[in-house]
Amino acid sequence: MYSLPQKLVAEFIGTFALIFFGAGAICSEQFLHGTAGIGLVGVALAHGLAIAIMICAMGHISGGHFNPAVTIGFWVTKRLSTFDVVFYWAAQLAGATAAAFILKALLPDDAWRNVWLGTPDLVRDFSRLSGILLEAVTTFFLVLTVFATAVDESGSSRTFAGFAIGLSITLGILVAGPFTGAALNPARAFGPALASTHWMNHGVYWVGPLGGGFVAGLLYDSLFLKKS
Repeated sequence: MYSLPQKLVAEFIGTFALIFFGAGAICSEQFLHGTAGIGLVGVALAHGLAIAIMICAMGHISGGHFNPAVTIGFWVTKRLSTFDVVFYWAAQLAGATAAAFILKALLPDDAWRNVWLGTPDLVRDFSRLSGILLEAVTTFFLVLTVFATAVDESGSSRTFAGFAIGLSITLGILVAGPFTGAALNPARAFGPALASTHWMNHGVYWVGPLGGGFVAGLLYDSLFLKKS
C-alpha cells in the first residue's frame, strides 16, 4: 500500500505530464502555424498518449486519475473519502498549474499567447449549454472506460487500461476539440487558464466534466459492479 503523500505526488506528476505534453502540443502547432502537420489529430494523440503512459507508470500508486472528473466518479461510488478527494483535486490542480507556468516560462510568446497556453474555450456562437453537454458526454465515456478497464476486476482488459483510457481521451478531443477545446478535465482547463489569465467560459470545464464523471461512475458501479 502506498501512503497518501505518495499518491498525491503521483497525481501531481501525471497531471503535470498531461498539461505539459497536451497543452505543449497546442503551443507547438501554433508556433509552426500548421506547417508540421500536427493538427487536431496530433494534439489529440499528445493528450491521449500522455495519459496512457502516465497511467502505466503511476496508476498502480494512486489509481491514475489525473483528472477531478475521474476522482468524483471514485467519490460517488465510495472508493475515495471526501478527505482524499480534496487532496487529490489539490494535487491535480497543482500539477496542472506547475506545467502551465513552466510552458509559459520556456516557450516563446508567439507560441503560447494566441492560444492562451492551450486553454480550452468555446468556438464562436457555440452556447455554454451546448459546451457543457458536449464536455459531459465525452467525459462520461472517458470515466466509463476508466471503470470498465481499471476498476472492474472481472474485466479482461486491465492490462491495456492505460491505453484504452488514453484512446478515449483522443476520441473525445477529435469530436469536441473544434467546438469546446475538449478539456474533459477541470485541471486541464484550470492550469493554462491561471497561467494565461484567460477565464472565458471557464465554468463549462468544471460543470460538464464533473457531471459526466459523476454519472459514469454511478452508472457503472450500480449497473455492473453492485454485488447482489
